[in-house]
Amino acid sequence: MAKQIENTGRNWYAIHTYAGYEYAVERAIRQRIETYNMQDYIYDVLVPEETQIVIKKGEKKAEKKRIFPGYVLVDMVVTDESWYVVRNTPNVTGFVGAGNIPVPVSLEEFGFIKKRMGDKETTFKIDFMEGEQIIITEGPFQNYEGAISTIDEHKGKVEVLVSMFGRETPVELDFTQIKKKS
Repeated sequence: MAKQIENTGRNWYAIHTYAGYEYAVERAIRQRIETYNMQDYIYDVLVPEETQIVIKKGEKKAEKKRIFPGYVLVDMVVTDESWYVVRNTPNVTGFVGAGNIPVPVSLEEFGFIKKRMGDKETTFKIDFMEGEQIIITEGPFQNYEGAISTIDEHKGKVEVLVSMFGRETPVELDFTQIKKKS
């Protein structure tokens, strides 16, 4: 006999999915809400994502990236029936919580997630590290070599130390103006 799940009130819950199936799970839960008439128990489904600027082949591109790969958030009242509908959705491996008892996402955590999703300020995503040796590909310092001293992902800029006149000189560049030294 299944253990009775206590009705805990309306909260956001994190569910674990197979990686790469977050959007499929979101669509499936929305469909199951209609099919099983769960509108009074399951209110919303959310795949937390943010916009990042990615450098590909020297070009800046804005891409939506999942903040928490493998997780989907569900706004619901947990009852035996609503738990069953969500838990038995294809590609859902379970609720985040202890055993079969889902633990709600705290208001503080949810506020942080919503803030991160709603940030108008996009960040740049690159695969360089501070101290890494690079070659400058454009601008007045083209073909100079240097080491990255700082990275500013919000502005899409790096500061590179270039050796000029026998001393290290900091030069601010765009991410698109540098490449890894082979």
